[in-house]
Amino acid sequence: MEREELTEKFSEFLNEFYMDELVTALTENKKSVSIDFSLLDKFDVELADCIFETPEELMEAAEEAVKQIDTGLGEARLRVRFFNLPTSKEIRIRNIRAEHIGKLLVVDGIVKKASDIRPEVSEGIFSCPECGARISVIQTDQMMRSPGRCGCGCKHGFKLIDQRMYDARWITIEEPFEITTGEQPSNITVFLKEDLTSPLVQNRTDPGNRIKIVGVLKQMPKRVKGTKSRQLEIYIDANYVEPIEVGWEELQITPEDEGKIIELSKDPLIYEKLVKSLAPTIYGLNEVKEAVILQMFAGEQHILKDKTKVRGNIHVLLVGDPSTAKSQIMKLSSTLIPRGKYASGTAVTGAGLTATVTRDEQFFGGWVLEAGALVLANKSICAIDEFSHVSPSDMVKLQEAMSLETISIAKASIVASLPAQTAILAGANPKFGRFDPYIPIREQLDINEVLLSRFDLRFALRDVPNPETDKKIAEHILKMRHFESDAAVPEIDPLLLRKYIAYARANISPVLTKEAGEKLKEFYLQMRSRSGEDSPVSITLRQYDSLIRLSEASAKIRLSETVDSEDAQRAIRLMSFSLRQFGFEPETGKIDIDRVEGQKMTSVQRSKTKIMIDIINALEAEVGKDIPKEEVIRRAKEEGLDNAEDMLNMMLREGVLYQPNPNIVRKI
Repeated sequence: MEREELTEKFSEFLNEFYMDELVTALTENKKSVSIDFSLLDKFDVELADCIFETPEELMEAAEEAVKQIDTGLGEARLRVRFFNLPTSKEIRIRNIRAEHIGKLLVVDGIVKKASDIRPEVSEGIFSCPECGARISVIQTDQMMRSPGRCGCGCKHGFKLIDQRMYDARWITIEEPFEITTGEQPSNITVFLKEDLTSPLVQNRTDPGNRIKIVGVLKQMPKRVKGTKSRQLEIYIDANYVEPIEVGWEELQITPEDEGKIIELSKDPLIYEKLVKSLAPTIYGLNEVKEAVILQMFAGEQHILKDKTKVRGNIHVLLVGDPSTAKSQIMKLSSTLIPRGKYASGTAVTGAGLTATVTRDEQFFGGWVLEAGALVLANKSICAIDEFSHVSPSDMVKLQEAMSLETISIAKASIVASLPAQTAILAGANPKFGRFDPYIPIREQLDINEVLLSRFDLRFALRDVPNPETDKKIAEHILKMRHFESDAAVPEIDPLLLRKYIAYARANISPVLTKEAGEKLKEFYLQMRSRSGEDSPVSITLRQYDSLIRLSEASAKIRLSETVDSEDAQRAIRLMSFSLRQFGFEPETGKIDIDRVEGQKMTSVQRSKTKIMIDIINALEAEVGKDIPKEEVIRRAKEEGLDNAEDMLNMMLREGVLYQPNPNIVRKI
């Protein structure tokens, strides 16, 4: 179609369908009007087809048609933006080719990095050095373009005397996880300008958000050391941005689905069915699976009257011997839910787990913020394997994310806070190959005590030879993989499970009942009563908060508006199981929370250290500053300290004592 014909037809379309929207846009000082493509397709199929083959020509004709519409409010200068394009026109980023340059595309992706919003020149006004004529040049390239020639014949020396500008932003989107299983996700750069940089759209295009882009694929020369390369860079000049909030609530739940969900929630065996639906091919580990299920349903975030936030996400740590299916559970959990991410501490690069600032001169023109796995998994679960191998810098940021649910970054000229309301399912291998319940956890994992304390539940997956258990595992593997393959099918279909969790998270905000609160308080006080001045602390307020979160998640499974006694009891059972695995102190037979959280010194060690210091003080009073090392060890053994020499060496390492010679110790 000719340009005039396109303009005329589009004018007819606007008069018939969009007069009210045009008036509203002008009244509210909007910069664009959004057009439903399905309406255009019904109005004129040929006109609609033009948008895919010659999109820029059609958009120019459409904007010219807008100017010609008599709205009674003066000339309308509005951009025309198209949405609701057919799904047949959507294309995977990895499938974009040279044939698509100049065509309209629809792509879906997660924002990986984004530049600041900066002004760019849309039109340059130049003055001819010969005749003084003013020449306007529309700027479409990355570099400023001068006029080719003036009407007077002049070809050089044009001077820029004026310019029109718009706000612009560059972002990079990558393919969402649902379509990249087993593949490296592809990415592409997107150019946003004018009203696509408004504060509302800016929030939607920040790193971590999932969006659908309608735009024209364009190319620009690739520069290598300042010279143009034969290769071209491609990018999408965005026409429309549609937010896709990747969370549980985005799933389409039909009335039929809702009926199935409500029926499941009333099943007295629902918790057992949910456990059997997570990794049914893995034998046992029911407590671990139950904890991960509760992690998926999540507790409730509470904002107190003083604006303090108490997180609702549940963090779980799995410490496993080799071949205990730890990694398999983590991978399955991360792929079961939207926006879930799986990362390995040994292979995290680039933005890492949190966020980083990188330099990109080609598109972004400087420093740019790039989101890591935790931000990309916002409002979901991030499974982190080989947790003890995470870099020290990421470990520090993880402490902030696990408690405050944000990640702050300040580098170059960028100071930002990114959302990270992410539940962490972490897995780690003990230093010595296998987990030893008699050795404090901090001696078996290279994870600092502050980070360890952030986990609500910790489990040890141990491979202990047991004839009866080994027989059951072997039979289970044969049954699942060879003889009864149907037995490996989850009790609840994965898609229905997703919708179940989505429904619960979106609609249920359970309130703690007095009975459930009393049960949790009774357990807490009972554990605390076992503590004393010289005995280990069994539980702290951090675990008390964890109990409430677990109870709330349990109530969501039943779609209950209240947290009842049975939910509290379930949380207590899992917490007790976790504390026994990590906190049992062999010398006292009690639970020691310092042992659970990897503190440098447990209560037993503190008691022994106090005895050692008393001995050293007494000897100093008797013999002076030079205290014989052998005498310290002899008296310590008389007091029942069998590891006196090890304790003395520890005090030397930590700077409490020093040795002027091998046989003498002195206090600092």
